[in-house]
Amino acid sequence: MTGGGAAARAAIERALLRALFRSLSALNALTAALGMLALVAASLVLSYSVFSRYFFKAATDWQDEVAVFAIVGAVFLSGAWVQAQRGHVGIDAVIGLLPARVNRVRAVVVDVLSLAFCAFFAWKSWTLFLEAWVDKMTTSSTFAPPLTIPYGMMAAGMTLLACQLLLQSLVHFTSRPEAEAARAAGRAGGGTAE
Repeated sequence: MTGGGAAARAAIERALLRALFRSLSALNALTAALGMLALVAASLVLSYSVFSRYFFKAATDWQDEVAVFAIVGAVFLSGAWVQAQRGHVGIDAVIGLLPARVNRVRAVVVDVLSLAFCAFFAWKSWTLFLEAWVDKMTTSSTFAPPLTIPYGMMAAGMTLLACQLLLQSLVHFTSRPEAEAARAAGRAGGGTAE
């Protein structure tokens, strides 16, 4: 391939990575906002439950499941946003001890292994969702909400997390200018691509 052809291909790849990072960043911001709303809803539901039980002696059979479903949604739907910030728990002491070259290899291995795990988890979550959908599964309480709700949120969240990890892993395997462009696009969209 000629120098001009390679440069054009690299420019297209950079633009594609930037567009993918921007799109995923926007989706991650939306799901993080929904996660925040879900946590507020869970706290309001649980507060109402305590208030109604204490003052009115009224039992509520729905509040626990609504709160749990909201928390499941908040946790799983915000996972990709947290990963974009590189906000998951990490051991920085090891990073500081390793040489830069070994650290780059460690970062690639961690991202690829995390991607493999999250992709498997997403696949299994979708199978749970489909099983609950086909069999019309509900919880065993008298409220009996459908199990497609938590399984769907779990599947969607893990799929987004796998997509985020895939993009971050791709950055490791692209040339330097493309990786820098993707990192810049990730930072501009509220996340980092490293």
